[in-house]
Amino acid sequence: MSSLIFVQLLLLLGLRVIDTTTETWKHCTDLVPLDLLSFVLEKDTSKLVPGVDMRQAGGVRGVHLSSPHTSMSFPSSQLLVDCNLFPTEFSIVVTLKVTRIALKRNEYIFTIVEPGHVKKSEEDNKGDILKRKERDITAQEKDGKKKESRNKSNEEHGGIILGLRFSRKCLHFLFKGQGGAVEHWVFRGTRLADNLWHTLVLTVNGQHVKLTVDCSSPLQIVPSRPFPLDLNIQGSRFHIGSRGRWKGLFSGLLRQLVLVPGSDATHQICPSSNPQLSALSVPPLLLDLPVTERKEGGHIAPYEQRVSVGLERPCSQLLQGQLWFNPLRKGLYLCDGTLWTPVLEDHKRLDYVLEHQVLTTSSETHDVEVFQIPGIGLMAAMAHRSTVSGSAVYLWTDTGFQLYQNFTTQKALAWRHFTMGKKIFLVVSNSGEGPDKHTNKESEMDFSVIYKWSKRRKRFVHFQTLQTHCARDWEAFKINQQTYLAVANHRLGDSNHTIDSVIYKWNRLTKSFEVHQRLPTSGAYDWEFFTVGPYHFLVVANAFDGVTTSVDSVIYVWVNGNFLVFQKIKTFCATDWEMFKIGSRVFLVVANGHRLQGNGPSRYAINSTIYELDMIGQLFVRFQDIVTYSAVDWEFFSLGEEHFLVVANSFNGESYSLNSILYRWQGYEGFVPVHWLPTIGCSDWEFFSSQGESYLIYSSAKVPLSKVFKLKTY
Repeated sequence: MSSLIFVQLLLLLGLRVIDTTTETWKHCTDLVPLDLLSFVLEKDTSKLVPGVDMRQAGGVRGVHLSSPHTSMSFPSSQLLVDCNLFPTEFSIVVTLKVTRIALKRNEYIFTIVEPGHVKKSEEDNKGDILKRKERDITAQEKDGKKKESRNKSNEEHGGIILGLRFSRKCLHFLFKGQGGAVEHWVFRGTRLADNLWHTLVLTVNGQHVKLTVDCSSPLQIVPSRPFPLDLNIQGSRFHIGSRGRWKGLFSGLLRQLVLVPGSDATHQICPSSNPQLSALSVPPLLLDLPVTERKEGGHIAPYEQRVSVGLERPCSQLLQGQLWFNPLRKGLYLCDGTLWTPVLEDHKRLDYVLEHQVLTTSSETHDVEVFQIPGIGLMAAMAHRSTVSGSAVYLWTDTGFQLYQNFTTQKALAWRHFTMGKKIFLVVSNSGEGPDKHTNKESEMDFSVIYKWSKRRKRFVHFQTLQTHCARDWEAFKINQQTYLAVANHRLGDSNHTIDSVIYKWNRLTKSFEVHQRLPTSGAYDWEFFTVGPYHFLVVANAFDGVTTSVDSVIYVWVNGNFLVFQKIKTFCATDWEMFKIGSRVFLVVANGHRLQGNGPSRYAINSTIYELDMIGQLFVRFQDIVTYSAVDWEFFSLGEEHFLVVANSFNGESYSLNSILYRWQGYEGFVPVHWLPTIGCSDWEFFSSQGESYLIYSSAKVPLSKVFKLKTY
């Protein structure tokens, strides 16, 4: 009996050991293609990394390595995250050009080197090469027969775990096999050293290994032993174009180097109209070539090289007008100088919403403005309430938003991003006590500030100060190539809400914004500019006239250089307008805050309303009412062919902790609720996308935090 119990204990312990091993040693699976060359070249997009120079051959760019610099090396854990074992099935895509003159005996395209391996110079390694016995696996197409040989080395081949090596007539795939010996799978007769560009796809899949050159018929071998299931890469490093030493440095040109775990990349790039330059992911630095015309059959094809193929890459002014095809998302995109705009793409559908980041801020936040800075990345300007810590701009990273720059602000209420040509600006709405209020209480002046992006300092710097009165919002827009700013002045002092809000116009001579037009408003909260056909509109959200929140919000239309009243709509403490289009239909939705009449109680659970533009009647008519709770913001966005609205519910009369709701467009039914998102004193929603993923961020006016939600699609 006791022996049986002992056996059972051993079995349990054995099972535990197996479970622990399974959790500790993970294969690198379910990964997207990994662009090794872009990873090292894009560490600093403003210049080439040391040890590398760019060369052009046949109208095509590639990189040439002058030394095995550390900049061309990185830990494998930076790309192969949370896994210890190399994938058992994978592809390697390479585009290269090698001359007969430059080609030496052995040159490495890339290697993965084990930890503790110290890089040595060529002089340090003289006489350090031991003789090796080799058995080569050779692929020959003559008789279609498959022959095999393998090379083993008792020496550990300079600490190589895995690598791709070039010799005069062969391509060698090396990896650490059983007993720690380095094995070779050799493809003979490839003859790639012909001073021409070639694209290779090496695919390891189960019992078969194949090499496809320029989308031609593959060379295939069947090794006697498969690729190891337990190739440990923990603590190892990638070396691009070398094995970390001078000896074996790749002397040709590299244009593309991609590791594709778990799949055969041949089907992603072949067939191709230009098989020698078939692209899965080419670094942006190698794409910026002028368009060259070429005649084909008497016809000129001026845009032949304007479409790049590959993974996510930054859109910049240099790439403006460039078309990019993403084979993973099956989408075609156009660079507008800042963002990739979809031309054709596979449609997404919203599945569920997942909390992605809880961002602790220095104080409560009234507004978030998300925008892009070319060459820097995605940013979010947050209007913080505190006058001590001020407001801040955050930069989007792999882990979420991180603090980038602080600003001195006075109870900031809103940010607005805008551009003039290539210049980038931010304007903040200050509502707190400025320096003049301490000395002159009658003036009741606030000062909002415009900041300009400095490319040299990579920071926003002070540009212009404008007098405002408890400014709640700024709106930037262009009409006839002129730039305008509209400020929503909420009140003068503590009680005078019926004041003018101001339209400013950019003066190119004085290089500053000057008053263009004043418009009477009642506790103005928000401006929204939009265009329908040739007509330009500006709608104000009027919140309070000093007595009641039941006031008219006004839609203005641009006529002969000024805004004139187009339509008035009864609203109840209107805090936000959002214009959106679905197909050819034009909508406006208002966020109603609460009902207040005289000294009576406020009602916070009221309807916010969607209006649709009646093209025949030329006015906005009521389309749908949605019950909201002191709503302060609407955000419209689309995912594929689906359209959504999310509302910022801030207060229900008892609590600030309540659900803000995501609505989906259902056509005839209008918008229906699909997701309930827990928020605390929600003050603003912003939708943004990054690297093919979609997100929502909300700010809280009651607690010092903001949250980012990830929108999972299928």
